[in-house]
Amino acid sequence: MERLNRPAILVVDMLNDFVYGALTCDRGKAIVPATKELLEAARKRGVPVIFCNDAHLKGIDRELKLWGDHAIVGTEGAKVIPELNVSEGDYVIPKRRYSGFFQTDLDITLKELGVQTVVMTGLHTHMCVRHTSADAYSLGYDVVVAKEATDSFTEEDYISGLAYLKTCYGADAYTNEELIEML
Repeated sequence: MERLNRPAILVVDMLNDFVYGALTCDRGKAIVPATKELLEAARKRGVPVIFCNDAHLKGIDRELKLWGDHAIVGTEGAKVIPELNVSEGDYVIPKRRYSGFFQTDLDITLKELGVQTVVMTGLHTHMCVRHTSADAYSLGYDVVVAKEATDSFTEEDYISGLAYLKTCYGADAYTNEELIEML
């Protein structure tokens, strides 16, 4: 299996509010072990781990009108779930829109790290993972998806999200076993 070209792991919205709180996704709970395994393997290999986290301003962010209050800056709901153990060498990029790139420091961080391939993990393949992947592709990054470390509210949303990423961005989806070998 071919190695990934200068990869980084992007962890999208694996926050208390998405896994356990305001926007609980039971399917999100199911991907925690695989996500943790992938992050641990990446860290051991010196592959950057970057958390792209909703960090909304109460009362003004557009997404709150659609989804209600969630991941409000400074709340427990806006913190990465403890199981994923944000480590000292990890990067945390707050975002106020679906994409981890939109008006954030993600692109410059990836460029300064020399990253060429982003490995997408987290929630939701048809929304935040999709929009982050779109911007990654548009900015010239190769996009790969961690099959066992991404999900959505429903199986249908998950599958349609993966299909969209493959069709529009050439994003192949791999198991953890495959990805760990490719890191």
